[in-house]
Amino acid sequence: MSKSNAEVVVVGAGAAGLFAAIHAARRGRDVLLLDGAKKIGAKVLVAGGGRCNVTHHAVSEHDYHTGSKPVVRNVLRSFTVDDTIEFFEREGVSLKRERTGKLFPTTDRARTVLDALLQAAVQSGVRLEHPRRVLGVGPSDGGFVLQTESDPVRAKRVILATGGRALPKSGSDGLGYTIAESFGHTTTDRIFPALVPLVLPGGHPFRDVPGIALPAILTVVARSGKHLAQTKGDLLLTHFGISGPAALDISHAWRDAFEDDHEVHILANLYPSQTVEQTDASIQKSGGRPVRAWLRDHFPERLCVAILNLSGVSGETPCAQLSKPQRVAIRSCMHEAPLRFEDDRGWHHAEVTMGGIPLSEIRWQNMSSRKADGLFLCGEILDVDGRIGGFNFQWAWASGYLAGCSD
Repeated sequence: MSKSNAEVVVVGAGAAGLFAAIHAARRGRDVLLLDGAKKIGAKVLVAGGGRCNVTHHAVSEHDYHTGSKPVVRNVLRSFTVDDTIEFFEREGVSLKRERTGKLFPTTDRARTVLDALLQAAVQSGVRLEHPRRVLGVGPSDGGFVLQTESDPVRAKRVILATGGRALPKSGSDGLGYTIAESFGHTTTDRIFPALVPLVLPGGHPFRDVPGIALPAILTVVARSGKHLAQTKGDLLLTHFGISGPAALDISHAWRDAFEDDHEVHILANLYPSQTVEQTDASIQKSGGRPVRAWLRDHFPERLCVAILNLSGVSGETPCAQLSKPQRVAIRSCMHEAPLRFEDDRGWHHAEVTMGGIPLSEIRWQNMSSRKADGLFLCGEILDVDGRIGGFNFQWAWASGYLAGCSD
């Protein structure tokens, strides 16, 4: 075919786009992969702290926020974690499972994963052109014409793997939604950053102790007191609020609830290794020890100060002299610290996108559009976002595989 034409054009060379292009080419199709970025694979390279959390040892539809868990289940079953491990093993990338269940390359380098994908694409015959940004897509003579920053490109099929809006420096700026909408697709009412740090108001004591990390349980609580969602994991206190796996995982549920009612808050259990009753008993048994000294048995000094500031109790007060309300205030700040967030840190700090094109608008068997023949969608552009730990990559591999293998 002419260089200006291709049987299949994949728009977006992220994880899902690369996977779709590789598998389409391996089925003998002429594949052109277009991306607007100067450097390919920005999200792959920053994932997992630069190590790339390729997948998780156990993945199910329950690890995702989506409008249709049965569709997610079917897609994940079509290309499993074992399939992912086998694919990368064939491409020379061995994966190791860590205590958390996350799978990383044994090199601990995200570059290993990206290089393997790019090499697989080249060896499969994929033509990768970047930076060549696609500006729009329209129907043309039984196929499509793609307007780019240079010449137009004609294709029989188009696979949209443009991502959502998270980390826009990687090229995910929402253009994929506009292209899909031009063919009659819709997007969910809510499209927000997900897996994103949360911002506490200025002056909150926890903002004064950046760099402290600890295990925690976070619970989203409605104005009525109803518990809406909960997650557990490592929490990082920062100069702006909270980050770390627990914060990122709870961010979707917090945003969803926050849009319904700005009075929603999060309760942070900063000492989940013991119960409230055990904490209360420990305080009462501590006699004349100052409460600040007692807190040092459980937390770093700086966090002790923050907890005291939050509780309003003087750190020099002997434990035996604490009134019941003061004791309750201390234990509450340990086990149910109330956190009201102003916002999240936005798209530039988000790992994925909450919301997208509804799964009801695609056929999961091959990720084809129900709105336009020859159009396929995969990856983050769809209304699927997983929790932290490799789940979003597994969705990218599985949905990209189905889109690439479509007949």
